[in-house]
Amino acid sequence: MLQPNISMITKIQLLGFQSSKNVNYVLFTIFLLIYFLTLCGNLLMVTLVTHVRDLHQPMYFFLTQLSIADVLLTTDIVPSLLHVLLHKVGIISFVGCIAQFFIFAFCEGSEFFLLTVMSYDRYLAICNPLRYTTIMNHNLCLKLVIMSWLLGFSLSTVEMASTSSLQYCGPNTIDHFFCDLMPILELSCSDTSGVQLEIMLISAPVLLCAFIIIIMSYSYIIFVVLNIPSSTGRQKAFSTCSSHLTVVSIFYGTLFGVYILPSQSLNIKKFLSLLYTVGTPLINPLIYSLRNSQIIKAFGHLKVISCKRYKTIYTS
Repeated sequence: MLQPNISMITKIQLLGFQSSKNVNYVLFTIFLLIYFLTLCGNLLMVTLVTHVRDLHQPMYFFLTQLSIADVLLTTDIVPSLLHVLLHKVGIISFVGCIAQFFIFAFCEGSEFFLLTVMSYDRYLAICNPLRYTTIMNHNLCLKLVIMSWLLGFSLSTVEMASTSSLQYCGPNTIDHFFCDLMPILELSCSDTSGVQLEIMLISAPVLLCAFIIIIMSYSYIIFVVLNIPSSTGRQKAFSTCSSHLTVVSIFYGTLFGVYILPSQSLNIKKFLSLLYTVGTPLINPLIYSLRNSQIIKAFGHLKVISCKRYKTIYTS
């Protein structure tokens, strides 16, 4: 049973990267530009899929959900990061820190399950193409998306509730640029082993099952692709899932480096954290758009429509 939180900490200091003032200004400019491009890229992706009929397909519907998760994630992390860079030390309330961690865990968890759903979608498209449209209908797509968001919300709620149940009496300094789980637990003067075990026992089986689904899906995909007789056919089949496989590799690679690999320096963990909190939300729409002719074509189509509407408004 959760104990009431009797925290003595009201404010938390985020130390960020502890670099010189000039370096911080350069980093501030870079991350501000990245944040702007991330928002534009992901919102453009959502707009394209929403307004272009040719993109009304399950794969692109799932892609819009991934873009929404990326927008929420980067909006949760980057403004705080920019504040830390501008002032060298960021001050955040204890409640705000817990809220930031909750949104971060919610977005990462939801993205985890969305990538799993997308891998299953690619498995059906390549390994069972004749029944793909029958199986992956609108109702199933909607159910899979809702399930992904609910699972992400449920796991993040458990983590937040368990973390908030501890007593926090100092220190009030986090040597990071955002409020992650382990840095928060290090502020507690309670025994955190029970909370860590509880989070692991609840989260690990669910996340492991999702990871196994991704592995099995791509194992079947690779097997089917390798058995296609012509090289052109193999290339065409694999091109439909190469973008997703690239995103999955980057996502899992950085998370594995931060949370699984032991004995890493704090600076390396901060850099890897930057990759999956700031980097992947930027590169996800780039990977999917640059390697997808349908999205490029849809962008040109939307551009033409926008120009026609502008001319109509201007001439009237």
